Amino acid sequence: MPTSVLISGAGPVGLTMAVELARYQVPIRIIDKATARTDKSKALAVWSRTLELLDGSGCARDLIQAGLKTRAVVIMSGTKTIARVALDELDSPFPFVLMAPQSETERVLEERLASLGVAVERNVEFIDLEQSDRGVRCKVRRPDGEIEVVESDWLIGCDGAHSPIRHQLGMPFEGETVPGNFVLADVHVSGLEVPDAEFPIFWHRSGMVGFFPIARDRYRVIADVGIGEKQEPTLEDVQVIVDQRGSGGIKLTDCIWIASFGVNERKVKEFRKGRTFLAGDAAHIHSPAGGQGMNTGMQDAFNLAWKLAMVVNGDAKADRLLDSYDVERSDNAAQVLKDSGRMLRIGTMQNVAGQAVRDFLVHQLVGLSFVEHAAAERLSELTVGYAQSPLNGGAAKGATFAKPGQRMPIDAQYGGGSSPRFVVFANDRNQAGPTLKRYSNLVEETIRGPSGGEGICLVRPDGYVAMTAHDGEWDQVDTYLDRLTTT
Repeated sequence: MPTSVLISGAGPVGLTMAVELARYQVPIRIIDKATARTDKSKALAVWSRTLELLDGSGCARDLIQAGLKTRAVVIMSGTKTIARVALDELDSPFPFVLMAPQSETERVLEERLASLGVAVERNVEFIDLEQSDRGVRCKVRRPDGEIEVVESDWLIGCDGAHSPIRHQLGMPFEGETVPGNFVLADVHVSGLEVPDAEFPIFWHRSGMVGFFPIARDRYRVIADVGIGEKQEPTLEDVQVIVDQRGSGGIKLTDCIWIASFGVNERKVKEFRKGRTFLAGDAAHIHSPAGGQGMNTGMQDAFNLAWKLAMVVNGDAKADRLLDSYDVERSDNAAQVLKDSGRMLRIGTMQNVAGQAVRDFLVHQLVGLSFVEHAAAERLSELTVGYAQSPLNGGAAKGATFAKPGQRMPIDAQYGGGSSPRFVVFANDRNQAGPTLKRYSNLVEETIRGPSGGEGICLVRPDGYVAMTAHDGEWDQVDTYLDRLTTT
């Protein structure tokens, strides 16, 4: 079978991309130079919005079984609570952050991919590419050392921060290296006096240290260690930091993984060049503050996959739909870089007077319920939206639905099934017949209830509002869908 899409990289982002395209019946291949998926915990947090999207792909429930539900983030100074951000009031079927080792996330995704009849081709390395208006020719090195030429219609680089595909295309990775070094350790922890469903971040005059649950009594500990020569840390080094910055009496034992790392904040200007797309760390990297990195990359995949599937399957024209990927996800990545950078600098500031002001302001502000709720929504990525998207249609004056580009509040699964379909919410269903028949390849055949709004609301396969119209204005829906198929 001809390859419509070649995906390079089988981490969480590449696997998500592969699962989405495969369930949409797009012929794909996915390669990775590693001989096996990771056995490290690496990225842990899976936020509410990502879980909503994973639910559509059939992965959320299995992943939840493999992780821990955490329902609050707590910022502390010693034994004093500075702020607490509760997640259990979120307007989502998943009002928590799931803490799951990346090894488990990859396992769940790869098993789902296998159920769709696609296997990851491991120990296969991308070498170089040539692309034209008609397709992409890639050279890859197979496990036996032989060079294979893979011809595909499209190429997606999910190949990490050092992306060979990005380098081949000469796409600048603009940004900066953040001064300072950090240490992480996956360890068993005793004496941490916080509820199991919360994770604490301690602010101290010498820096910060955070505890992120992996399994019962097992945590990821992350701390900044200042500017200086990067050294390989030991468990004893981390214990000293915890003794100094924590609440007292916390003991670390049985270290499973320990490493030092630096932070870069970088992003490509464009996520697409010709018939090649970048996603995940290949397109953007930033600090781990907020745990947004893997989620942002996986949402790159959810954004691109339904668009590419519609184009490959002949249901929509390429230019306008695929160009929107860069606009939507580049803006989002820029905001994530800004937010994570701000969180990092706030948490690691060294000025003692500034720390006192920080602690006071955060305590007062997050103590306000609306600020706490807004912080929870932003962390959980429920506020991710595409206000400037070229795919946004009209907004009916006075409509009570979410606005075009905003996430549609979840009361049902979007994007499930074997073909990407728009969803229609409407009170008036009597006049919908011609529209549903004419665009049966683009729109679900069943109109859903009003979902708290009046009029007509067209929702994209990824759960974002495409357009709204008043009752009876089905011609507006026709016009919107016409633009997808003719431009």
